[in-house]
Amino acid sequence: MAYHGCDRTVGERILSGAEHVHASKNEHDWLGSGAYFWENNPRRALAWAEFLRDNPKYAFRRIRNPFVIGAIIAPGWCLDLTDGRCLEILREAYDVFEATMLDSRIALPKNEKGHSEDEDLVKRRLDCAVINFLHLMRQEQERSPFDTLRGAFFEGGPLYPGAGMTAKAHIQWCIRNPVCSIRGYFRPLPGWEE
Repeated sequence: MAYHGCDRTVGERILSGAEHVHASKNEHDWLGSGAYFWENNPRRALAWAEFLRDNPKYAFRRIRNPFVIGAIIAPGWCLDLTDGRCLEILREAYDVFEATMLDSRIALPKNEKGHSEDEDLVKRRLDCAVINFLHLMRQEQERSPFDTLRGAFFEGGPLYPGAGMTAKAHIQWCIRNPVCSIRGYFRPLPGWEE
């Protein structure tokens, strides 16, 4: 199961079948352009929607009433960044991207802090650029596009002193082709917030 945080009016339209989730196209999106979902984590989806409500400058659409919808995802052709071969594909794309930028005399984008206390470099401009470049490269090569991306992220610092686990570890999905990859939306049952 995967969960998406949004405004209640948007979520209700999605649940009614009137629309699909919208793609994020920020230059700092961790997995490139697409619609984002938290794997098995409705609380994190709600926390994200609440963050966007409280920090509207980061929101594509204003969130007045944070809301969570669930989705059943069929990965299709997935760039799963927990899989060694997919990591190699991304590394190879970086090498071509770096060479292209050097040839064009353009500085590589950098992952950077989103705020003064950010230890996780949440503005992932480099990662986003490399992933989006990979998609363009595949398109130019007339290769199958990735429908989805999946990545594990370890953020938030150690869960406790000396821990190898982090306070905000999560798995995120980026859906590039919602018509193909989202089999259905659902309303989480009451009680998940507890």
